[in-house]
Amino acid sequence: MVSVTIDNKKVSVPEGTTILKAAKSVGINIPTLCYWEGLNEIGACRVCVVEVEGNKRLPAACNTAVEEGMVIRTNSKKVREARIANVEMILSEHYCHCTTCVRSGNCSLQKLANDLNIHEIPYEYHIPQKKSNKEFPLNRDYSRCVKCMRCIQICDKQASNIWDLVNTGSRATVDVNGAYSLEESDCALCGQCITHCPVGALTERDDTEKVIDAICDPDKITVVQIAPSIRTAWGEPFGLSPEEATVERLCSALKIMGVDYVFDTNFTADLTIMEEGSEFLGRLSDKENNKFPMFTSCCPGWVRFVKAHYPEFVDNLSTAKSPQQMFGAVAKSYYADILKVDPSKIFCVSIMPCLAKKHECAIPAMNDACGDPDVDVVLTTREVDRLIKAEQIKPAEIEDQALDLPLGIGSGAGNIFGATGGVMEAALRTAYNLVTGKNPDPDAFKAVRGQDGWKESEFDINGTTLKVAVVNGLGNADKLLKAIKSGKVSYDFVEVMACPGGCVGGGGQPMHDNKEMAPERAPVLYSQDKKNVLRFSHENPSIKAIYNDYLEKPLSHKSHELLHTDHHAWKMPNED
Repeated sequence: MVSVTIDNKKVSVPEGTTILKAAKSVGINIPTLCYWEGLNEIGACRVCVVEVEGNKRLPAACNTAVEEGMVIRTNSKKVREARIANVEMILSEHYCHCTTCVRSGNCSLQKLANDLNIHEIPYEYHIPQKKSNKEFPLNRDYSRCVKCMRCIQICDKQASNIWDLVNTGSRATVDVNGAYSLEESDCALCGQCITHCPVGALTERDDTEKVIDAICDPDKITVVQIAPSIRTAWGEPFGLSPEEATVERLCSALKIMGVDYVFDTNFTADLTIMEEGSEFLGRLSDKENNKFPMFTSCCPGWVRFVKAHYPEFVDNLSTAKSPQQMFGAVAKSYYADILKVDPSKIFCVSIMPCLAKKHECAIPAMNDACGDPDVDVVLTTREVDRLIKAEQIKPAEIEDQALDLPLGIGSGAGNIFGATGGVMEAALRTAYNLVTGKNPDPDAFKAVRGQDGWKESEFDINGTTLKVAVVNGLGNADKLLKAIKSGKVSYDFVEVMACPGGCVGGGGQPMHDNKEMAPERAPVLYSQDKKNVLRFSHENPSIKAIYNDYLEKPLSHKSHELLHTDHHAWKMPNED
């Protein structure tokens, strides 16, 4: 233990503790900007500087360890002046039109400047003029970058290595590594650089106006699907608890906007289980002629990553489309038949926690229902929250409204798709039934739950031992693929989610600076699964109906036509 004095408080902390953490342990707050615990502790912004008695320099509190007998002042005149000067210099290279920034009100730099009582900049402005391609799902605003390096750190952790520090001296900045532009890079579009950016330098492409135009078009029937993980997060900016921020309340808000029909992606999550589970059992019955392990394919960020970095594993991916794309195909075929309308009149909107979904719906091959894109527009959770605000809707004051039928019914198994391990658990529940004709205990496969980056387990199904793995975060996926290539590990079935914690930690979810939210959001989905009277995908009455009335059975010709895809039908920018 090391004893120090911080702002006249005696503090005793373990050796190696940083000044920042030592101060926090006794309730003393030191402001930060670039710091993210466990990810970015490099002191780049110099906002967390402190004064140490006997030291002429002002060290950064985030990466300076305490030493025995240190006397530290976190807010002396010298510290305040240095801190203000540092922030003023950052602001002199930052486009400060906060009213037109999507991060206004949720911006670390904005809050910091207000807290430091900065109201004018004494330096000449030097604002970068370079622009990014606004059509790409991930947008970068060079004029707002504060060079905190968080995007570089999280992208490296995700094993994508898209962002890097380029140039030197006063020209040093963050830019794309190894490509002329972002859209020509191997970016997986996981969006983690956005959720870890403290300002508005990185954002998703805003597609809200396309949705408003469709709602206002009398010739369009707007159909919206809500992904499982949305119900864990959409209410956060409005101060709603998970119990208050129900999917039914979000449905009500969408109906107030003028949306015609609101459905649940849980329905097609159940459909995915029927198709993917049947595909897995089919491969397993002819193991010699199929590649193993079979990988899940419902995460488009993961699919982009495989195609860019490990193309030899593309054929290991399930051919099943993601729940989002299955929904679009079903909405513009099966549901169009129910409504007795031309499928081209249906405008299909997805509310997703993910940027890669914006790419996925634009893949030319994803048009199996009627030749038009199966899904027309994808909105992130943040975008739909902005729409709610723009429409002057106060979620706390509106009543829940039931989702529409028949595509509004989803099981608890579909619900847990949003958490890492959820797809695997849901698939095993139904695979067990398909093999034995009986239902297992719904929680029989809960060993695959949890936030660990790489989990593995074995399950016995009717005398056959299945070896499975669950991975979340592309850095862990990278390690897994290398281990499989080297022969160190082997599995039958592997679930991969690009984002840490799964979709609940997706790149399109609401942002909370310096805090990973997946561990808090995932339990919400499991709680909802536990309370659901339907906990098996194969028992969903709407799933039974679509097979009886339209698809015949899993893996039928019609199912293959609508619900499966060829992952070789499109290429990444650098793919051969």
